[in-house]
Amino acid sequence: MQGILTKIVKVGLITERVKPYTDDELEHTGTALKAHIDRRFAGSLTIRQLDAGSCNGCELEIHALNNAFYDIERFGVHFVASPRHADVLLVTGPVSRHMQVAALRVYTATPDPKWVVAVGTCAADGGEFGVSYASCGAVSNVLPVDAVIPGCPPTPLALLKGLLTLIRRR
Repeated sequence: MQGILTKIVKVGLITERVKPYTDDELEHTGTALKAHIDRRFAGSLTIRQLDAGSCNGCELEIHALNNAFYDIERFGVHFVASPRHADVLLVTGPVSRHMQVAALRVYTATPDPKWVVAVGTCAADGGEFGVSYASCGAVSNVLPVDAVIPGCPPTPLALLKGLLTLIRRR
């Protein structure tokens, strides 16, 4: 341990200062989303994410929305653990036969009015899985879908834009 500390003192700091990064498109989209949320939802839109059988690529992008860079909560969007507290269901993946009943229960548990968003190519049309003995295919084959955010997987910015489009339409 003493050797490591001695080396640190001799070498000093060798890292570079981090330059602040800003994304104007992200800020513009987020600000527009916040304005609609403030007007229609009293400042807070709650989302429940439902994995209906995906590869987890879409979930990684959804989780990125909560990291320090995207920080979606500053725009008034919050993820909740229970569908009973949700305004929006973000459903990812083709609906597997094993998740069909669970997806219907989550949909039923979500209070009205509610929106269902199919996130990703698999949720939109079944992707490479389609309808088979193990898959119901697209989310719309099981639940009424209000919006689709395409991509494999969609980027966090695409997710924000999809939510903004949904709120503007409704």
